[in-house]
Amino acid sequence: MIKNVRTDYYLNFIKDDPVRPHLPTFWRVEPNREVYALEDDKTNDVTAMICVAFCNQVPVEEGELEDYSTPANEDDPKGHIAVFYTVWSYKPGAGRAIVLGVAKLIKETMPEITRFVTLSPMTDMARRFHLHNGASVLQVNSTSVNYEYNFDQ
Repeated sequence: MIKNVRTDYYLNFIKDDPVRPHLPTFWRVEPNREVYALEDDKTNDVTAMICVAFCNQVPVEEGELEDYSTPANEDDPKGHIAVFYTVWSYKPGAGRAIVLGVAKLIKETMPEITRFVTLSPMTDMARRFHLHNGASVLQVNSTSVNYEYNFDQ
């Protein structure tokens, strides 16, 4: 089961983030940013976590991730691009399940979201993970790679 989380129990797992451990927990749940957990249906154990920012442009580095997802004011609309900027799992296959499951949930509940991209590190592990799960390389940047998922196929 996928949950959009804000409670201390779930947010405590952020300490395990291997990609962006330096980003504060409070920042991840500010407007236009969300944290999701995947729980095992039988044991209720958390098996994966993912952080998403809703941006109005594709960010190529963390500073842009903040700039493009921070609303100018309360009435500023959510960006139309869901940016998966970190994902980690505690069980084989859970990373794939949370990426695909969160994308499905967002598509069903947020019709304004038209694109799904990543802000990924330049590692072989990230490349294999995203390409194996159906993404394509959108662009290679100086310190990151943006992969794009097309869920309309």
